[in-house]
Amino acid sequence: MRSAVAGGTGRIGALVVKRLRARGHDVVSLSRGQGVDLVTGEGLHGALAGVDVVIDVSNPAVAEVATAERVFAAVSENLLAAEAKAGVGHHIALSIAAADRVLGNPHYYGKRVQEQVVAAGPVPYTIAPATQFHDFPAMIADWSTVDGVSHVPPLLLQPAAPEDVADVLVELAEGEPQGRYADIAGPLTEDAVDMARRTRAAHADARPLRASWRGVALGVEFAGEVMLPGDGARITPTTFDDWLAAL
Repeated sequence: MRSAVAGGTGRIGALVVKRLRARGHDVVSLSRGQGVDLVTGEGLHGALAGVDVVIDVSNPAVAEVATAERVFAAVSENLLAAEAKAGVGHHIALSIAAADRVLGNPHYYGKRVQEQVVAAGPVPYTIAPATQFHDFPAMIADWSTVDGVSHVPPLLLQPAAPEDVADVLVELAEGEPQGRYADIAGPLTEDAVDMARRTRAAHADARPLRASWRGVALGVEFAGEVMLPGDGARITPTTFDDWLAAL
């Protein structure tokens, strides 16, 4: 099988590329370093020659809703048009669990547009929504540090390990298109504030941390159980404790 990974040099993309190659597949990485611009479509048509499946794990940085919707739409439209021309038989898009249940920040708006474009596109597809990763609360803390104090909202999460999500994406790539796939989630629910504190402790990071909704990337619409996976979720094996122990 010949696969192309959009965003193949990024965090999740690199894991997917490594796993595909370990299973004997020919892999093309679609990124600027390989001469491909996903937003403009430059370099895509040549890169997809002979490709059977495209896995889109690209994660463009966006700060505004309008920009997010435009960029995510452009990336998906360019990929799908090039795939249709090249005869690609399967498009896989990594999305976010709960993106269809909460308005969220600009990234969520972009993901919703991405899903709409993929579902309406010319290539058979699988949309794979995943919950947040184990290091997400610590990332929020780093983003939301003011005057030396980090702020993390009291979220209820069911986080997954990036490696586990990459394993599922490779499994999906080796199978038939499934439309919208089940939410991909870790085995246990966790409290985001506790996760951030424990992650920092594992790194001997003593910066103060406060539970707060103020000044953070996610608003109160994420409170309660909105970020938990839906019914029939695909449960991955690695717990947050497992992940912490491996740091």
